[in-house]
Amino acid sequence: SAYRLCTMRKLPSVLARTLASVTSGSSMLPDMSEVRSRLRDIVGASTNWRDHVQAMQERKALHTLLAKRQEDLPPRRMKDSYLEVILPLGSQPEIREKYLNVHNSVRFGRILEDLDSLGVLICYTHTKQEMQPRSPLSIVTALVDKINLCKKIIYPDCDIKFTGNVSWVGRTSMEVKMHMLQLHDGDYSPVLDATFVMVARDPENKRPAFVNPLVPETPEEEEIFKQGELNKLKRIDFSTASLLKMAPTAEERNIVHDIFLNTLDTRQEGEGGGVLKTVSFRSRKLPPNSVWMEDAKLKGLQICHPQERNIFNRIFGGFLMRKAFELGWATACSYGGSRPFIVSVDDIMFQRPVEVGSLLLLSGQVCYTEKNYIQVRVHSEVYDADTREHHTTNIFHFTFISENEVPRVVPKTYG
Repeated sequence: SAYRLCTMRKLPSVLARTLASVTSGSSMLPDMSEVRSRLRDIVGASTNWRDHVQAMQERKALHTLLAKRQEDLPPRRMKDSYLEVILPLGSQPEIREKYLNVHNSVRFGRILEDLDSLGVLICYTHTKQEMQPRSPLSIVTALVDKINLCKKIIYPDCDIKFTGNVSWVGRTSMEVKMHMLQLHDGDYSPVLDATFVMVARDPENKRPAFVNPLVPETPEEEEIFKQGELNKLKRIDFSTASLLKMAPTAEERNIVHDIFLNTLDTRQEGEGGGVLKTVSFRSRKLPPNSVWMEDAKLKGLQICHPQERNIFNRIFGGFLMRKAFELGWATACSYGGSRPFIVSVDDIMFQRPVEVGSLLLLSGQVCYTEKNYIQVRVHSEVYDADTREHHTTNIFHFTFISENEVPRVVPKTYG
């Protein structure tokens, strides 16, 4: 099966130990509503929209609690930020409706929302100051590095457990590794693993702020920490190799040219019905069982209401991920003509925050196909009605597997 492609990364030792004593007391674990409640308490956010603006003003006074240097902050261990959270779909049927899709499995967009909230709480746990009930830090999601799934279906009537901890720390950023497991026959089995990168900023979310250093304790933790460092270097390499900054490699040029040659129409009829042998850049034909990339698009629009705000009065990153995923799924569904299943999420970059009241424009595009696989890119931008300007906020990449083999997607233009 194609799902052999998904190899679960080795679970951190803390997690492995926890899972060895499979929770009979899972009902004692906090649930997702408690996670969000804790986040509001940590930053002093209000549940009321009007009071919320005032609460954010009051956060300015927390500036004095920020560290001047990272060295002034006490180091933390991986287990200090380790959290377990339950999503009681089996034991509390009343919450099931929110997570249910039409195929009677769990809505993956809701899982993205939960991972985003949990990732932020894990970082606040890492940076917690014992004497301060409120944190001076604004911790926001910078990017989703990777989410790998190893289960095709997430069941809507079995309890889910999320676990995670900070796995690497820079000066102002933190990598968080999270795992999701689902209860079957008394055992929790792995469903997905996720790597998020969070950044810490000042109370007004304007400038970077220092976070506690991380000290690995075991050889296994050393390995996890080293991997976090490598992930960071890979991201730097990837951004410098962007086509917007650097010319394509020889290999990339050959691939693009081969695709182009494959779409040239070498047969054109002349005025008298004869065949001309002139070939031009404009004479293009679609190869068999293919679709032009420009015909494999879907668009969506979202009005950003106060209900979707996060603890800092901006639109919740998890909500943006859910909306983008749902458009990506719909794009894959309409392209492949059958139900697609999510295999992997990669490259979710949060380039700028989305303000409440924004018009959010989402554009889904099939950008690569292979056998049953469909790669979808979703571009998200906000439209400012006052300035009439468009600004990119996010770019998402989703890999789906379709029930049937899909047509090849073929680009027409160089871009």
